[in-house]
Amino acid sequence: MQVLIMYYSRGGNTKKLAEEIAKGVQEAGNVECILKPVKEVTKEDFLSSDAIIAGSPVYFGTMASELKEVFDKFVIVRKQMGDKIGAAFATSGDPSGGKETTMLSIIQAFLIYGMIVVGDPLDATGHYGVACTGAPDEKTIDNAKKLGSRVANLVKRLKG
Repeated sequence: MQVLIMYYSRGGNTKKLAEEIAKGVQEAGNVECILKPVKEVTKEDFLSSDAIIAGSPVYFGTMASELKEVFDKFVIVRKQMGDKIGAAFATSGDPSGGKETTMLSIIQAFLIYGMIVVGDPLDATGHYGVACTGAPDEKTIDNAKKLGSRVANLVKRLKG
């Protein structure tokens, strides 16, 4: 069982959030976690992963083009992605900077791929995913781990 966490990060905050989500996946146990910037993600990563957690900074209210490029490039495996789990996370430079619309753009890609989309758990924020303005604070770090754990545990339930 494998979870891929892919992210685009220009300033480092999205990478930091991805690393905290990865800790949650690893803490769940018995699930391999692959953490990669989008430029290193391969078609094999997509195909061999039971879940993908994708993150991006907000760029004009949507995911960065570098992340969208991955979804566009691997559309050839779309029919093989059905019923895998997808989850989203985002960072922004402004409190009203479009984090939710960015996560929705990622969620749209997962839905088009036929994936099962999950948000962060109810004991986190219970919304579209994990998000923060600037660097992740302690509350966001805790919620990131909860998202990673939720996805890993769902993979175990679906694959076990």
